[in-house]
Formats: sequence, C-alpha cells, structure tokens
Amino acid sequence: MAIKKVVENVFNVGVDHWDREVFDSLIPLPDGTSYNSYIVKGSEKVVLIDTVDVKKEHLLRKDLRALGIDRIDYIIANHAEQDHSGCIPAVLNMFPESKIVTNTKCKGMLIDLLHVKDNDFIVVEDGEEMSLGDKTLKFILTPWVHWPETMSTYLKEDKILFSCDFFGSHYATSDTFVVDEARTILDAKRYYAEIMMPFRKIVAKDIDKVNQYELSMIAPSHGPVYQNPKLIIDAYKEWVSDDVKNVVLLLYISMHGSTEKIAEHLIDSLISKGIEVKPFNVLTADIGQIAMAMVDACTVVLASPMVLAGAHPRMISIAHLANALRPKVKNAAIVGSYGWGGNMVEQLKSVIPNLKVNLFEPVLIKGLPRDDDYERLDKLAEEIAAKHAEDCNL
Repeated sequence: MAIKKVVENVFNVGVDHWDREVFDSLIPLPDGTSYNSYIVKGSEKVVLIDTVDVKKEHLLRKDLRALGIDRIDYIIANHAEQDHSGCIPAVLNMFPESKIVTNTKCKGMLIDLLHVKDNDFIVVEDGEEMSLGDKTLKFILTPWVHWPETMSTYLKEDKILFSCDFFGSHYATSDTFVVDEARTILDAKRYYAEIMMPFRKIVAKDIDKVNQYELSMIAPSHGPVYQNPKLIIDAYKEWVSDDVKNVVLLLYISMHGSTEKIAEHLIDSLISKGIEVKPFNVLTADIGQIAMAMVDACTVVLASPMVLAGAHPRMISIAHLANALRPKVKNAAIVGSYGWGGNMVEQLKSVIPNLKVNLFEPVLIKGLPRDDDYERLDKLAEEIAAKHAEDCNL
C-alpha cells in the first residue's frame, strides 16, 4: 500500500491484504485485513515497529525503499505471531546491524518460529524506556491480547500507543485514520469476539494499564489508526464487562425440517416477549458473526437434530467454538428433534464446560412438533424471558 503518514517522522509502511478471505484457516475476513508496520524516525535512531506477513514481504521492502530508509537500528516485536513477525528475518537481512527489541517470552517464541539467533535480540522489561534521540519509546507488557508474550509500545512525545493486535480490526482500508466509526467498531468487535474474548478478564486489566497513559492516538497492527482513542477503549470496556443484553443467540441446524420448525416457533415466541433474537443456521453461517453475537448475548440456545444418537456434528463443532471463546453468556438451552432416542443433551453439555451458565430444562421432540410440543417451547420462552428480566435488569 502507499506509505501513510501518522505524524511527523512516524509512518505506516505496512500492507493492506485486500483479498485475504480467511485467517488462521478458520476466521472469515469479509473486509480483508492489514498488517501495519510503523517506522519511527528519531534524531539518533530509527525503529520499525512490527513487520508484515511474509507473503507481503516484497511490499514492505518497496515501502522502506520509497521512504528512503537506509538503516533500521531496532525492530520492535510487540507480538510473535507471523502476520506481524514474519518479515523480521528479511529486515535483518536488509539491515544486518538491526537488533530485535522485545520481552523475554516473545524472544523465545521468535527463536522457535523464525529461527532468528539469540544475539539478534535486546530484551526489555515492563516499563523500560528506549531513547531514539528526540523520541522515546516505552514498553508496556500487555499479556494475553491475545498471546502470553504480547506487549504495546508507547511513543511518549507523540502520545501514540502502538498496540499490535490489541484494539485491532481485520479491515483493509486506504484510510490512514478511522473515518467510518461505525464500520470500524463493527470490525473491531468481530476481531475482539474471535480473538480477545477468551481472555476477557485479563484484557480488562490491560485496558486499565494502557489507559493510565495520555493517548493522542492508538495505532494497532490491523486496521486504521484511532485519533479518538476513547472510541475503541469505551467499546472494549463494554465488551469485557459482565453486562449482557436482552439477546438470545439461537444456533440451529435441521436435516428434514423438524428442528427448523422448533427454531422458528421459539424465535417467534421469544420475540413476542420483547427479546431480541439472533438466529444462525450453523450449516452456512459466518462464524465471525456468531462470535460477535456471543459478545452481548444473555442466553444461547443450541437447536439440533439427533444424528446416530448424538447431536449433529456441525452443532458439536459450534458448541466447541463457544466453549473456546468463553463468552459472558448467563444461560443456555438445548432443544431439538429425534427419531428414536439418543444422548444429545449430555453430549453437548460435555462440550461446553467453560460456559458457566444456568441450563434450562431441555426440550426434545420426537418427530415433527405437535401442539403440546409448541406449548413446551412457549414455556421455555417464558422461562428465558423471566431470567432475562433478572440478568439484564429489565
């Protein structure tokens, strides 16, 4: 991408990956992504903060040449994951005198992942500072956003927090700064849901830690730069809080129509009681959209037919994802249909031990639902509404 000036002597030389569709062979990227890499020119030293995915090495080289960079004294590695660290060996090859500046844990990971040498490193501690002449960097350890070694780098004079994945968004854009706030926050919420949510309690502490500093900008390594840091900090504070909304996330899959009828009736019944319902057919749904809905939901409903005496494999998979993401959901329900019997409820319960939820009485229906089955679903909707009144302070 074109070089993007952030402030005087601070430039984004990273890359927009416009057509990347999937991340980690798992996460859909409807808006592509970016790998932001920042040059900071001090009066005495020049640093590169993070690099880019190795597939885009040629574009990083191009931007460094276009900016006239003839030396890099330090490569700051905020995070060892390869979409940010992948071009460190290439930069070391271009600038052999460079040193990688990072924390002890990240150093070990980079040696394992990239096979860089031990003597290529300068190790820094939490709160340590580094002078570039007229600019000063301060290193802030922010573990588990989203790996255990992650840190942020604070440029004191310009009050910029280079936060790497923290506060990021998978969003390729030609804009240097946030322009469309609603769209950026939506992509940031998707990013939080898929990547940060499992570490919600720790993320809350890291928010407090970086928020102690005077921030004029937050410059993540994915997505545009925030000139209004409060926008993303306030959003994160809401997402990591224990507060839930009057929302039911209803995940369903159907084979011959019975479970679909169950889901449709339950959706209508919940809506009639003033509850917002977010339904997803897990056969075709974007898992990022499901993860986003988990951020706010008070209740999750798993609606599945039985297959060979157990839940449908797609439902088991999505339940496993929910367990891994550890949303703050308060309640859960299991509903579905069966032909002759099975053990779906215990199976699904065993897949979601991380969800510390109130589990409503399951509603399992033999064959197509009858009138009395619909009444059972209405009763479940009433129980959910009553619990929401309590959990959501309605």
